[in-house]
Amino acid sequence: MDTKLLKKAAEFHGHTCPGLALGVRVSALALKEFSGRARDEELVAIVENDSCAVDAIQVLTGCSFGKGNLIFRDYGKQVYTFIKRRERGIKGLSGDALRVSVHWKSPEETPAEKAMWQRYMNGERTEEVLKAVHRRRSGKIKAILEASDEELFKIKRLKMEPPCEARISPSVICAECGEKTMETKLRVIGGRQLCQPCFEKTACRR
Repeated sequence: MDTKLLKKAAEFHGHTCPGLALGVRVSALALKEFSGRARDEELVAIVENDSCAVDAIQVLTGCSFGKGNLIFRDYGKQVYTFIKRRERGIKGLSGDALRVSVHWKSPEETPAEKAMWQRYMNGERTEEVLKAVHRRRSGKIKAILEASDEELFKIKRLKMEPPCEARISPSVICAECGEKTMETKLRVIGGRQLCQPCFEKTACRR
């Protein structure tokens, strides 16, 4: 099943890699915990990094930026939290949450493998180096897909207040650049409504 999910995620992401594989495993946990993919906004994902894993989460769990049920917190942590929200027209409790923290460590590499990776990082793209890098990547992906949940993650089940559903706000023309901007994101300076970039430029000039 993880292999099928990895293939589906790779079709969106563009390639397979260890980060994507971790996202697949995180997604598989969420899908099992909450009985399937989000049809609408009934499942919310809070991600604390912008790594390859997040692409897998968007594709597989149905939590996306466009729907407003994917929330990005720029902490640089490999932590993913999923919160169940009450579905429209369906009675029942909401607020069940699953917090997944990655603590997996990749297998120790030999000095030769480390040297080959360094050559790749230095820009070398010979056949020898590319084959070694491919083996390295494939080995890590295989290890991630075959590891147990306990080897990969620290998992907590808890209760959390679900965030508000996504709201659609009207667009207003920025008084400086003339571009449409979500009304709730506008800033006011000198009685003029400005988008964030124009506001920052104007504030710096003062």
